[in-house]
Amino acid sequence: MTEDQEHKGTQETNEAEETQGADGRQRVRINQQSLYREETFSDLQVGVIRQLSPVKPNGEPDKTRKVLFAGQTQIMTPQGPLPIQFPIDAKNLQQALDLFPEAMEAYVENLMAQAREMQRRESSRLIVPQQPGGDSRILR
Repeated sequence: MTEDQEHKGTQETNEAEETQGADGRQRVRINQQSLYREETFSDLQVGVIRQLSPVKPNGEPDKTRKVLFAGQTQIMTPQGPLPIQFPIDAKNLQQALDLFPEAMEAYVENLMAQAREMQRRESSRLIVPQQPGGDSRILR
């Protein structure tokens, strides 16, 4: 799934209809215009590719929407294995298989860049020593 596809899915999820039941509790209804059938493909060693095929509420394929692909694997860190899931911008399963390594590398690089940015922000915070009255402050 591309970032746009993830955003669209989130947007469609947010548009899911909420109704209030007789007991006063909020009830969420599935958005029937955003249904997908999920299939998984795995080599049982390196990773998994999820194929999300759009379907109509009656279960028939919805040819007006694009099939989505997502990769899943684990990367080793000093703290142990870290499961990751990343979008694969592909038109079919074969292309998703071919693009799996570079999609994973791009996702991990983006993840590392985000971690470096978080570290940079944390290291740039100033801690002001305790003020009269016992209040220490962290300035950003």
